[in-house]
Amino acid sequence: MSPSPTAPNVAFGAFDAPGAAFGAFNAPAVALGTSWRRWWGRRRVPALLAVLALLLSACANPMRGGAEGGPSGEIVIGASDVGESLLLAHIYAGALREAGAGNVTVHPPVGGREVVVRALRDRSLSLVPEYSGNLLRHFAEDTTATTSGEVYAELRRVLPREFEVLEQAPAQDTDVLVVRRDLARQGVRTISDLAPLCGDLVFGGPGQWADRWRARIKELYGCEFKRITVTDTGGPVTVAALRSGKIQVADLFSTSATIENNGFVPLEDDKNMFPAQNIVPLAARGVLSARHKEALNAVSAVLTTEKLTRLNVEFTEEKRHPVDIAEDFLRGNGLA
Repeated sequence: MSPSPTAPNVAFGAFDAPGAAFGAFNAPAVALGTSWRRWWGRRRVPALLAVLALLLSACANPMRGGAEGGPSGEIVIGASDVGESLLLAHIYAGALREAGAGNVTVHPPVGGREVVVRALRDRSLSLVPEYSGNLLRHFAEDTTATTSGEVYAELRRVLPREFEVLEQAPAQDTDVLVVRRDLARQGVRTISDLAPLCGDLVFGGPGQWADRWRARIKELYGCEFKRITVTDTGGPVTVAALRSGKIQVADLFSTSATIENNGFVPLEDDKNMFPAQNIVPLAARGVLSARHKEALNAVSAVLTTEKLTRLNVEFTEEKRHPVDIAEDFLRGNGLA
C-alpha cells in the first residue's frame, strides 16, 4: 500500500505484538483521518515505526505481501527500533518475494538485539538484518576482532548452531564520535586528538554506550569524559544536545544524514576501537531455502555504504515511504 492522500479513519492505541518474545509494544495513539503524508512529515521516525509497519502489513501488493501469514512456510522478518533496520527488512522481504516466497511478513519493530535474538530462537521471527560487529559482541563479549574479515570469520565460528548468517554486504554503518566544527577547528580530527580534552567534555549517546565503551576508550586512547549522559540512539535527542552545546561529543552512525546536514565533524577512529559493522542477514537455521539465501546474498552483494547512506536520506530527510524505497532499490539494482 503506497501512502494515500487520505488514510483510513483508524486510531492506533496500545499494540501488543504477538509472541512472548516481543512483549508489549506500545504504538503511539494517532488518528489517521487526515493527510497521511502531512502527518508522516511532522513526526520523528522512531515514534512512527510501529504504526507504519501495521499499515504496511495490511497491504496486498504482490511485492509487498499480505498480513494473513501462517505457521506453514511463513517467513517473518523483524527489525530493531532503528529506521535503517526497517528499511533493510523491507528490502529483504521484496527480494524473497521475487524469489518465490509467497508468505513473507515484515513484523513491526520489536526492540533491541536481546529481544530480536530471543525471538529468532523461539521462531517468532525468521530473519533480521544485523550488524556484524555488534552481533559478534553479543555472542563473544571479549572479542578483539576489528576488521571486516576478522569480525565475520569469528562471528561464523561463535554463532550458536540455531542461527545462521548469510553473506555480509560491503555496506557498513559503524559507530562514530562526532563533534561540532568549533571543536574540530582546534585540531580535533581523530579520537587521539580528542583524548587530551576528554576530561572537560560531556559525551552523549545511547544508554548502553558506557557499559560497552567507557573502559575501552580509556584503555585505547586514555580518554575519560567529564560526564557521560544518555540521550538516544543516534536520533533527534542526541543531535539537539550536540547542536545546543549540552554535550560536546556524540555517538552517531556513520550512514546518518544528520552528520552532514548539521555540519558535524566525524572523528577518525585511528586505533580501531569500534569493530566493523557490515550489514548481514541473521536467520533462524532451517527457515530459508537455498533459493531464498541466494536472493538475500544478491542483495548483500549490491548494498554499499554509499547506497545505504542514500536510503537513510530518503527515509529520514525526504520522508519517503519505506516500502517505496525498498521497491526502488530492488529495481534499480536489477533484483526485481
